[in-house]
Amino acid sequence: MYSREKFKKAIELYIKYDKSVAAVIRELGYPSRKALPRWYKRYLKEQETGIVRHTRRSKYSMEQKKAAVEYYLEHGHCLSRAVKTLGYPSRQQLRLWRDELAPDTRKSRIGGVKYTQEQKEDAVMSLCTREGSAMEIAKDFGITRAALYNWKNSLLGKEVRITMPKSEDRSLPDDKDALLSEIDQLKRQIRRLKLEKDILEGAVELIKKDPGIDLKSLANTEKATLVDALKSEHPLNALLDCLGMARSSYFYHRKIAALPDKYEELRRRIVKLFHENCGRYGYRRIQILLIREERHVSEKVVRHIMSESDLVVVGKKKRKYSSYQGESHPAADNLIDRDFYAEAPNVKWLTDITEFAIPAGKVYLSPIVDCFDGLVTSWSIGTSPNAELVNTMLDRATITLTEGEHPLVHSDRGSHYRWPGWISRMEEAGLERSMSRKGCPPDNAACEGFFGRLKNEMFYDRSWTGVGIEEFMEILNRYLVWHNKKRIKLSLGGISPLEYRLSLGLAA
Repeated sequence: MYSREKFKKAIELYIKYDKSVAAVIRELGYPSRKALPRWYKRYLKEQETGIVRHTRRSKYSMEQKKAAVEYYLEHGHCLSRAVKTLGYPSRQQLRLWRDELAPDTRKSRIGGVKYTQEQKEDAVMSLCTREGSAMEIAKDFGITRAALYNWKNSLLGKEVRITMPKSEDRSLPDDKDALLSEIDQLKRQIRRLKLEKDILEGAVELIKKDPGIDLKSLANTEKATLVDALKSEHPLNALLDCLGMARSSYFYHRKIAALPDKYEELRRRIVKLFHENCGRYGYRRIQILLIREERHVSEKVVRHIMSESDLVVVGKKKRKYSSYQGESHPAADNLIDRDFYAEAPNVKWLTDITEFAIPAGKVYLSPIVDCFDGLVTSWSIGTSPNAELVNTMLDRATITLTEGEHPLVHSDRGSHYRWPGWISRMEEAGLERSMSRKGCPPDNAACEGFFGRLKNEMFYDRSWTGVGIEEFMEILNRYLVWHNKKRIKLSLGGISPLEYRLSLGLAA
């Protein structure tokens, strides 16, 4: 058992060293890694309650402790023999007494053999003044080389370095022909290394590969590109040998590269379609637009051309606005239960609020999305996520309803959907409320997905510096109109939500 003073000292160091268990044990030598955190919890409880838990006094006197340790030291340093003969204490208790009363007598055990402090010092002295290798000295003392250096580090510190005398430089051959031969060999090695270096740098700059790429794993087209770029500086055969490319393959790819691009006209049209839609369409939607123009092209060809032309739809994730302000009023049940399929319009509506942070300020969008085809039934845009924003949106949506239509309106647990104004409007229109579970965005996944596509296509990866609030709100409003009228959806057969409703003979 440790005294109260040792307990306090360990806790003070634990707090001072930012709760580093290893640092405290390294300095004090006690307690164990598991005990110190328990001591700290005990210390916090004492500070909270004001009740100090005193360490239980040992039932053994100091004379009994000294007698047990002396017997242990005089009879072979064996804990089991001492405990069995004396009848007290436990082996763990005797080990603690030994560390407390005679810490210098503790021995190390390596390979089943115990070594005293004097033996350690003799071994380290031999290591510092040695003429042979450290392995030979370790064998003389019957230990491993690693153990020998561990002893050196514990006694002298890691900053003391033990180095072997430098060996004499390798003698050069006296024969002139041998010297010239060695010089030629070194020159060839230098040329080879320079060749490999230039090829690696070319692979990074020309074909955008990682610096550690395996040259022989490159495609033949890429290898031919590198050879064409470097053949003015290095011999052709050396380049082909380094890249592992056959001479016939190189000239074949050169011939293919000289042919005119059969997709030149298609490439220009794909680039134009991509930029006409503000970089929002990937290869699947671009292919649908081409099919509308009676250009039947493989999906793989479109994807390959877009990749070569660096036509990439870039998205960026940002922190989402949250309207949750606690459970102030009872929440409605989750009636939609992640079933976002609707057989007809105005059966299931989804709503939420999202935030757009631009240099000029913040803008908030509150839409209602129809689960039937993803049409944005109504929306409101403002500079504050208040009751007027959501109430205006709901009023615009309810006007579009015909007699007998009472859709289920699903939202998150935001405070906007618990205000009396929102609840009264829902009751007057005969709408049924549904809410997601607390902290569970997947319960409103379809609406969250709409926000993600919206921001990827018109908000992220653009600089809004110099764009005012009113101008941004107009851009956002134009996007929502375009989304309903022109943005094609693959799930609707490659047409927009409004086109889909007109094709079914529904009122738009």
